[in-house]
This record gives sequence, structure tokens and C-alpha cells, in this order.
Amino acid sequence: MKSYVVFEDQSCKTVDDMPMPKYGEYDALVKIESCGVCNGTDTKIIHGDFKGIDTYPVVLGHEGVGRVVEKGSKVTNFEIGDLVLMPYWSDVPEGYTSGWGTYSEYNIVTDALAQEKDGIIPADFSYGQRKLPADFDPVSSAMIITFREVLSTMKRFGFESNKSLVVLGMGPVGLSFVKFAKLSGMGPVIAIDITDEKLELAKKQGADHVINSTKDDIAETVRKICPDGVDFSLDAVGVSSFINTSLEIIKPDAKVCVYGISANMTQLVDWSKCPYNWTLHFHQFPSKKAESEAHDQIVNWIKAGILDPNDYISHVYDFADIDKAFDNIKNKVPTMKMVVKF
Repeated sequence: MKSYVVFEDQSCKTVDDMPMPKYGEYDALVKIESCGVCNGTDTKIIHGDFKGIDTYPVVLGHEGVGRVVEKGSKVTNFEIGDLVLMPYWSDVPEGYTSGWGTYSEYNIVTDALAQEKDGIIPADFSYGQRKLPADFDPVSSAMIITFREVLSTMKRFGFESNKSLVVLGMGPVGLSFVKFAKLSGMGPVIAIDITDEKLELAKKQGADHVINSTKDDIAETVRKICPDGVDFSLDAVGVSSFINTSLEIIKPDAKVCVYGISANMTQLVDWSKCPYNWTLHFHQFPSKKAESEAHDQIVNWIKAGILDPNDYISHVYDFADIDKAFDNIKNKVPTMKMVVKF
């Protein structure tokens, strides 16, 4: 089968002769239908900047959607034909490292509930491997992984209704935070970006105020909206300096939240302009079990027409054209979520 692989020299190519994934009695074999491109994780692995992955070549991709085509003898919660979310290929061939491996034609899901029933402790990632309604679009459903990560992360950060929030960076993640914050009763929600086009998208997702940081001073403008500062300020894209930006706009006992993954693992933090009491909370690797707990809420919002994954997707490429997606990132082409279809 074919898989998309990055090598130590940062070159990427499709390897045509990868062996089929092996599956055990609690596993199901999945034929991949789509995989979302993660600007944060994928590109940092490609550039050697993702903490914890340092052995190459790496089989890329972690936002996959596919259909079950075979299953092990003890699988009870997946059936042939089921549309499933987030397969992971952990047992990649010798000489390769798994970057979750979902830019591959086939992959694996594990029946965590069947394992639990038989007294086996499942791996955390298997909890996130959930079924989708049969009528969901396999391509746009790749965005559901981001949705689940965002909703579960909001709970970890302790977001509350009637609390104010600044979101820095209006990519698909930032826009999802804006949408879910409003659905959760937060406000005012202030969206910040450097392009008017993305700020218009933020308005459509419910942002109460938008700020273009190339035109307006962030601290001054936020203080006009919330004179005492905001309860939460969130880096949604991975710009380390946003920590200091946030410290200028928070109220006492507020929280600075970091979700975006920065290639820069250090930052000089200047708390001279902020209150005496505040919290810095990093949450960059959501628990798959927590994501699973957010799954039903996301699915219900989509069914009800409250949430549309297509609102967050800008480009869809055939697997044969996957390089075009990463060329867009390299060349800084404005994009939202990009999805590769198989």
C-alpha cells in the first residue's frame, strides 16, 4: 500500500510498497477515506521540531476517517462498513517511526470497550477511535478531530459561561474555540488575527469583537472592551510571544492558555504589565479519552445544523496531490483546514 513519509533531510514522498497494517483480535482494519492536514503537528514533524519524535523516517498523518473492511474475532463495537474516526498505525514496519500513519491507504482501530470488558487496559489512543453516523461525509468529517480536541481542551482550561475570552489566531482551531465558547455561553469573545478575511470568519462563528493586530493595538483595544481585563486569553496557533501579549490584557486571577504548538520551546516571560495573580496553563496534547467524551456533543451539534465542518475547510486534495497541501504551508498560502481524500 501507499503511505506518505518524511525523511531525516525533511524531504517527503509517497512510499508505494509499505506492507498492510497487521491487526489483532481486538482490532479492525480500516480503508482510509480522508485525512486532515495538521499545520501544527505535521509540519513540525517534517521540520524536526515536534517534541518526542526524533527518529526518521516518519509515517505521517493523524486526522483520519475511514471504513472498516475487516475485523478481529473479539471486536464487538465496530462492524464492516462502519465509518470510523482517528485510526492509528502504531506498529509501522521496522526502520520507520509512527507519526500515527494515517496518510496511508489502510490503518487500524482498536475496540477499547471490548478490551475493557475482557479485563484489558486499553491504550489511551484507542478511546478516541469512534464511529460516525453512516450519512456523515467522510471528507468533511476529518474536521471533527479538531472539533473534539478543542471542546475537550476547553474543559481542561476551565472555560466557564459568562467569562470573557480573547482568542489569538483565527485558523481552524481558533475559529473552533470562538464557536464553542459562544455555544458554551462565554462572552464577550474577542477574536484577534492579522487578516480581515479570517476576522470576518470569526464574526460568522459568533465573535463579539474582532481586532486586526496589524491595524490596532491589542492591549489598548481589548481594554476598551473589557476595562478590567479578560478572564481567559488563548494562544490558538503556537506563537510563543502571545504569552506576553496575553499578560497585558488579563484581569487579576485570570488564566493565560496555550494550545498552539510553537517550534520555539523557550520564551522570556515579562509579567511587569500584568496583575500580581495569574495562571499560565499549557495544554497541547489532548487526552484521547477526553476527546472521546466530547465526541457525542460534536456529532449532535452537526446533526442539529448548529455546526458545519465545511465552514472550516478551504482545500481538498487527492492523495496523489498531497504535496500541494504542504506547498501551501511552505509558501504561506492562506488556508483553513486542508483535507486529503483517498
